[in-house]
Amino acid sequence: MALHTEVHGNAKAGAPSVLLSSGLGGSAAFWKPQIPALVDAGWRVVAYDQRGTGRSPEALPAGHTIADMARDVAEVLDATGTAQCILVGHALGGLVGLQLALDAPERVAGLVLINAWSRPNPHSARCFDARLALLGACGARAYVEAQPIFLYPAAWAAAHAEQVDAEVEHAVAHFPGEANMRARIAALRAFDADARLADIATPTLVAAAQDDVLVPWTCSQRLADGLPHATLDLVPHGGHAHSVTDPDNFNRTLLAFLAQQANLTGIPA
Repeated sequence: MALHTEVHGNAKAGAPSVLLSSGLGGSAAFWKPQIPALVDAGWRVVAYDQRGTGRSPEALPAGHTIADMARDVAEVLDATGTAQCILVGHALGGLVGLQLALDAPERVAGLVLINAWSRPNPHSARCFDARLALLGACGARAYVEAQPIFLYPAAWAAAHAEQVDAEVEHAVAHFPGEANMRARIAALRAFDADARLADIATPTLVAAAQDDVLVPWTCSQRLADGLPHATLDLVPHGGHAHSVTDPDNFNRTLLAFLAQQANLTGIPA
């Protein structure tokens, strides 16, 4: 099945496109705070709904993996006529970027990894255990109602209660089903590229918020230490989805990294 894909803007002359890969939710809509800024800066942007989520509904097979998701990205690149991209990935989407950089390095000109990780950790495992128990015992609505606790700082969520409520209702209405959600969580929990980080020569921006309650910021520190050409951008606040809660600051950092990559390859920024 073809995945739902969106293409925005026009590429800078000779520049790779920016491909946006979302986290566990899988939806291109996660990047609403970034797409206009990227297009205004002259970038061609490819976004997609991941297999088994949103507008790409499909029952996921047993043993679905991050490597499968990376192959999906390669198919999205082919379908949109995109030879090479700078892949911007949030959490699970960052894992997909790491996998694609290992499997098809010629397709990845740069990586931006947002609150991602290279190997499992016990704190995130505990969070996912609790979320899965809630899903099994209480169903999709209870699972989705708890999601903002892991995504957003408490003060931000309280101040943006209407937005959070709307997101919850949308997520309940478009829940991909318990089987797909369990398959996606199992895939991200099994991912471990820690021993291969030195093989990824791609220029990388590692972005993390220190108040992320789902993924310890030290996971991003480990990524930055292990990747040969990585820059670590730590912010004190913003939570797991700090690209959403503080988009102005995040977008400035993102655009500066993209401009640097353009300048390194002789492309006008």
